[in-house]
Order: sequence, then structure tokens, then C-alpha cells
Amino acid sequence: MAPHDLRRPFKRPAISDQQRRRELSLLRQTQHRRDAQLQARCLASSVLSLPSRTSEPVSDAEIELVPEPESLPEQESGALTKDLDVRQASRLKGAEARKWFAEQLMLPEWMIDVPDRLSHDWYVFARPAGKRCIIVSSNGTTISRLRNGSILHHFPSALPCGARTRDVSGSAQSYCILDCIFHESDQTYYVIDMVCWRGYSLYDCTAEFRFFWLNSKLEETGACGPPSHYHKFRFSPVSIYNCDQSGLLASYTGAVPYVKDGLLFYNKHAHYQTGNTPLTLVWKDENCSQYVIDTDSKGQVLSQQQVVLELRDDGKLSTSDDPGVIFGCLDGEFIQMSGLHSCDLLKFAISDGGLTLVDGKLEKADLHYLGKVNRARVFADSYSKVMFQHMVRHTPLKFEDLLASINFSDDQENKPRDSEMVG
Repeated sequence: MAPHDLRRPFKRPAISDQQRRRELSLLRQTQHRRDAQLQARCLASSVLSLPSRTSEPVSDAEIELVPEPESLPEQESGALTKDLDVRQASRLKGAEARKWFAEQLMLPEWMIDVPDRLSHDWYVFARPAGKRCIIVSSNGTTISRLRNGSILHHFPSALPCGARTRDVSGSAQSYCILDCIFHESDQTYYVIDMVCWRGYSLYDCTAEFRFFWLNSKLEETGACGPPSHYHKFRFSPVSIYNCDQSGLLASYTGAVPYVKDGLLFYNKHAHYQTGNTPLTLVWKDENCSQYVIDTDSKGQVLSQQQVVLELRDDGKLSTSDDPGVIFGCLDGEFIQMSGLHSCDLLKFAISDGGLTLVDGKLEKADLHYLGKVNRARVFADSYSKVMFQHMVRHTPLKFEDLLASINFSDDQENKPRDSEMVG
């Protein structure tokens, strides 16, 4: 039977509370509205953090050579919080800078449970392969920063206030913030979300509204045009579809100008929430991504699944979720002998005992300690990533399953309902 003819109900054993957390996330965003304008200004100031310059055009020699911010004085070190002062945030360095900037992006969970109403409440698009980054244009310059806080490019762009041209307009507050993926082969920034436009914050706007603005505003600036003296890199929106049968097929099989790295799913009602969120999801298989199962530094598939967990004060090993999922506990004597400390990120292999799940919750994990991770790593793995990698190796969530779920949901929506009897 062809995939598009599938009408069977889709049901897998529960392996997480992802659906419940989706519902809670939507509820929280309607109950707790934060000062999104302040959030945007803090991020813009922190990403830029450059001395003011003259209005002369930027030469090619100036574009790449951007020094990192100076380190914090000793008394200010460790002051990293979500409400960090703008001056301090702009001067963070090393692990603190990496952590702060990593927390400014909305990070998708891995799809391990198919969302309810997938065809009605979600968008889907093919995710470009490349480097995820924050783009800020302001004061006649444009800067992109990677998730680890380091500067990828400093360049002139056609984004509002993104280049020092004679006709530049807008105050210092007229900044733009975009969520992008830099695609190396065609030197293009693919814009996957819009966070702020000409100083107007979109943090508390739905994805439906943000995507509408992204497509309508980006094109009119000329930022989608070819590179020029005042516009070093091209920007391009991605094709976003309603996650019905045709949209899902178009995202999965349709031609795109970039290398695909899986599919991204966005809940239409979701605000831009920094950190991990179940309201955006990533899914992969071997037909739409080069890297589905984790590999080593040489690109070889690992014989055993590996996970990165954070060591807590009490010796427990936790994922990066809030709250974290506990995978085990290290003996105090082993911690001391190995020179480990609280908040260290540690790598483990999942041994033959595997993962034991009871009623959709992790009960036990057979872990083998491998050592500390690279210092450039900011966070532990999320529970959804661990479970997605586990599923890929054992019972993968297939594209046909996604289609079947959509078709079954559509059939249920279109099914005629019994008339109510009036006594």
C-alpha cells in the first residue's frame, strides 16, 4: 500500500510525557507574559558589544577580524543569570559566554511522540544543514554568533541598520534579531525564525505571526539579493508548509537549494521560548539527513549509543531538561578519585542492559563511564535526544508513521458525529 493511502491509526507505546509538556507550555505562555522588549534589547546589546565606529563603509579586511570581548573582572565572574546586566553579558567569555548565548535560542526537542492534531496545529519545513546562530543588525553593522557564543561573522548586510551606508536610517534601538542557519556551501544565511524586527519584539507572538512577518519583511529589505559591497552574505527564508499530507510530503521529498538535515516542526501557537521546548520538534531519517545515528569524530557510527549527562551535587546524572531526567548516580568515592566536580558534563556509553522504561518513564539505564566531554560543550543531552537515538537503533519513528498519524487524525476530524437527542 502506498504511503499516501495509509489510513491505519498510529499508536506507539508511550516513552515520554512530551504531549503533556506541550500542553503545559502552551498554557504557561498565556498565563505568564514576560517583558519581551527588554529581552530583545538585552540580546541585541550583548551580541553586538562593539565600539562605535565612523560612518565609513566596512572594508573586506575588517569583516572577519573581530576580537572576542574582554573577560570579566574576578568579582563579576559567575554572575551569569537570566537577568544578567547588559554590560556584563556583553563582556562574558569562555564557558559563561557559551552558556548565556546558548540559552538565547529556542531549541527543538526531538520528536519521540507524534503530537496530537499534527495536521491542524503544526508547520513543517526541511531544516538546512549548517551552523545555528543568532543574527543581530544594528548601528550600521551585522554580527552572527554561534550557539557557543563565539562570533561567526561580522559583516555589512541589507538588513535594517545592518550596514554603514549613507542612506542608513533608524536609531540605535532599531535593531533586528534573526534565528538562522549558516549554510557553508552557498554562503547563505537561511532564516528559520524572526525574533525582533526594527526594534519590535516578536518573542510573545505566535509562530504563525512570526513566519508571516519573516516572509513579508525580509524580502522587501533586499537582504535576499545577491552579495554586494554593503551586503556580504545572502539571506533566504525557508519554505514553510502546513503539516498536512501535502505539506509533509513537500518538506520531505521536495527539492531545496540547501543540504537537508531533517525536518523541523513548529506549533502554530508557540511563542519564541528560549531553551528546550516541546513546541518545536526535529525529526530525521536516512532519506532527509546525512547524520541520523550519532557518529564519532571520523564520521563512523558508534557501536554503542553514547549520552552526555550533567553531574549534580548529590552525584546524580541528569539531562539538560528543566526539570532534568535522572539516568543514574555516581558513587562519592569514584567522583573524588576521578577528580570530578558538580556541573561537569560526562560522557557515557549505554551498555548491553540498555534503557528500561516503565509506563513511559525511564526506570533504569545501564551506563558505562567514558570520561569528560570537550570543554566547548555547553549542555548535557536532552531526554528527547537520548530517546530519539535509542529509537533509531531499535524501533525508529518512520515517515510512514507520520503520514499515517496525519491521515488518521483527518479521518477523525471529518467523521460525522451522532446527533444529540433532545428529550
